[in-house]
Amino acid sequence: MQASLTLLPDLSQVFPVTTEQVASYQQNGHIKLRQVATRAEVAAFQPIISQAADKYNTETRALDQRDTYGKAFLQVMNLWRQAENVARFVLAHRFGDVAAQLLGVPSVRLYHDQALFKEAGGGQTPWHQDQYYWPLDTDKTITLWMPLTDISVEMGPMIFVNGSHKFGYLGKLPISDQSQNLFEQFIQERGLSLSVPTAMAAGDATFHSGWTLHSAGANSTNQMREVMTVIYFADGTQVTEPDNRNRAADLAQWLPGCKPGELAASPLNPIL
Repeated sequence: MQASLTLLPDLSQVFPVTTEQVASYQQNGHIKLRQVATRAEVAAFQPIISQAADKYNTETRALDQRDTYGKAFLQVMNLWRQAENVARFVLAHRFGDVAAQLLGVPSVRLYHDQALFKEAGGGQTPWHQDQYYWPLDTDKTITLWMPLTDISVEMGPMIFVNGSHKFGYLGKLPISDQSQNLFEQFIQERGLSLSVPTAMAAGDATFHSGWTLHSAGANSTNQMREVMTVIYFADGTQVTEPDNRNRAADLAQWLPGCKPGELAASPLNPIL
């Protein structure tokens, strides 16, 4: 049975972000912040999100029957529309406020959420740029990535290419073996540095730009890596003309009724 909304943390208290942290994010395109949600807060939401992700997961193939993308994670999107209790987490003022501060904008809108659960034995997440998938005419996009349980390095935390967001759109490369190979070559040719993957506690969070190259290691443990993500963009952003089929699909699914050149402000994109 799901917890009553009145018993769940409201996540409205502001999380302090320093000017140094904002500068670090804008320089590197990513940042790790400790205890954006407390252990107690995450513990209240973890079973709710986990149950919803399990209920709405559509992947039924065994790991060895999937391609690289399929082995990387179980992906369940927009759980906030499926469960009111999950919406309390996704629409949290605290998280949206951190995103806005890091981006340096007055307010942000929700793009969508995703539960990203990497199974025991799940594969590497190849290098990629998230914003390849998003028909948004802005550089002001950011993703919150928060583990719902403690995760070790062996479970596949995030790895970022420092400063890679400054290169902007690097090509029409979905998450795949091809993106892994081409971006690996790009990183080596440019002599770019990587963040060091570290263990994270439940409630810690990374934030990264939509253009930041990132990946995650395989999960070599016998435990599920449970992570919830929320994607934000600056309020006032316009929709751009989709230049690949994934952006066209995203436009229809996450920005219903919005057309290129119009504000990205469908009922699915509330200001947070």
